[in-house]
Amino acid sequence: MTGAELVLKVLQQHGIQHIFGYPGGAIMPIYDALYDSDVEHFLCRHEQGAAFSAIGYARSTGKVGVCMATSGPGATNLVTGLADAMMDSIPVVAITGQVFSGLIGTDAFQEMDVLGMSLSITKQSFLVQSLDELADILHQAFEVAQSGRPGPVLVDIPKDIQIGAVDFEPYPIAQKQYPLLETNAIAKARDLIGSAQKPLFYIGGGVGMADAIEEMQDLLNATQIPAISTLKALGTVPADYPYNLGLVGMHGNQAANHAVQECDLLICTGARFDDRVTGKLDSFAPNAKIIHLDIDPAEIHKLRQADVSILADFKQLLPELAVTPSISTWQQHAADLKTQYAWRYDFPGETIYAPKLLNLLSQRLPFDHAVSCDVGQHQMWVAQHMLFSSPRNHLSSGGAGTMGFGLPAAIGVQVARPDCTSVVVSGDGSFMMNVQELGTIKRFKLPVKIVLLDNQRLGMVKQWQELFFEERYSETNLSDNPDFVTLAKAFDIPALSINQADQIEDGIDQLINSKGPFLLHVQIDEKENVWPLVPPGKANNDMLEGEL
Repeated sequence: MTGAELVLKVLQQHGIQHIFGYPGGAIMPIYDALYDSDVEHFLCRHEQGAAFSAIGYARSTGKVGVCMATSGPGATNLVTGLADAMMDSIPVVAITGQVFSGLIGTDAFQEMDVLGMSLSITKQSFLVQSLDELADILHQAFEVAQSGRPGPVLVDIPKDIQIGAVDFEPYPIAQKQYPLLETNAIAKARDLIGSAQKPLFYIGGGVGMADAIEEMQDLLNATQIPAISTLKALGTVPADYPYNLGLVGMHGNQAANHAVQECDLLICTGARFDDRVTGKLDSFAPNAKIIHLDIDPAEIHKLRQADVSILADFKQLLPELAVTPSISTWQQHAADLKTQYAWRYDFPGETIYAPKLLNLLSQRLPFDHAVSCDVGQHQMWVAQHMLFSSPRNHLSSGGAGTMGFGLPAAIGVQVARPDCTSVVVSGDGSFMMNVQELGTIKRFKLPVKIVLLDNQRLGMVKQWQELFFEERYSETNLSDNPDFVTLAKAFDIPALSINQADQIEDGIDQLINSKGPFLLHVQIDEKENVWPLVPPGKANNDMLEGEL
């Protein structure tokens, strides 16, 4: 068989049924092999869209997402997606075509050093230099992407290797290897939990990536310790857990931000003390001892010195920490904070209040749904006002904060989980960044539901200009947006535009009940801001608040 046919064989050996990509000159042999393959390819309309679709596929399933592109600009268009996957620890394998081996280094047509470009934004990158190593490298790519802390891996394959002849040999798929449990550290952690008066779980995306959601929920039920979540962890803590204080950080719930400042023990579980969570780091959980649980040694002591640290697989570790502390006063305080700072939806105006619309949408969506969003004000409203039953049902570009993420990610979700209601909530600025993927929805008849919150502004940037730059609104006016309803209809996607509060119910009905894709265009007031907000450089309990 050819090297290109071998690539498809290896993909199938790793259980890959769907891939996302865009063909071009240097990867044509692989696309030719794909023609007769059982692997289903989803032609996106831009390589960045293919990368984000692969991320959506991976995040919504826990499986590896695969994307492909040709050399040169095709490969460079994948780069932002790989960086996004790296920041959010998503297992993605990207396969790129490269010019003939003998032309590398000659500035050949569409030759670019994607290996060099990708080194800092992948767990590992490979340039295949001989047919003999092709299969081993591909297998390594899948192992590396999924092992330890997951992440993206790139395999760059010159065209001569794709067309060369090679034998296929079965390859044993390696089992995951985890560090042995550290019994002494576990004993110290149990002592700290048992003696704490105000313990608090600080839950990050690592729990979901470790497929340890059930173990985390069992631990919460056993300990009844209050919990706060990062953006990527939303959905890990059940919505009805009495001490679920929700999102922490810059736009977190006030209950979560106050609790973290008051706790005496912070149990960091798969989180990384990100600056959007901690605010002024020196003032974050100032009176707390720290237990840090992670799979990645690079995270331990990186930003906050831990009193106890444990490197482990969470499925094995979390059950070992089931200690029930005597914290009734703290539990009552957490419940009181949750009541005191509950979100309000009694907006008095006749126009559409986006948080209320999103909360109603969340209540109306079927149980098996997933929401992908972009970056900006709408992203924070989704995190604050929509409820999720699993972190696999909330896809948000957390670390990289990549505009244009939502639409292609929702496509990846819909491909991976065809019976799921895949919803994208986007803003008008973000939506235009990968709007071409409406063509992918049309081509594959994907029933993706789109909620487009349109304030004709780059809303979050405008909010910061208002608060911190003396209302000098530099280049944030998008009042020349296209007619989004007409745009959607050009792709055979039904659409409806609403701008009044009394139109919300009908708009949500039409969105949810549509058999195929649907775009709900929601016009909102440009003056609406996201509250609360922890200003840069401030402590988490130093929040700015808005008014309804």
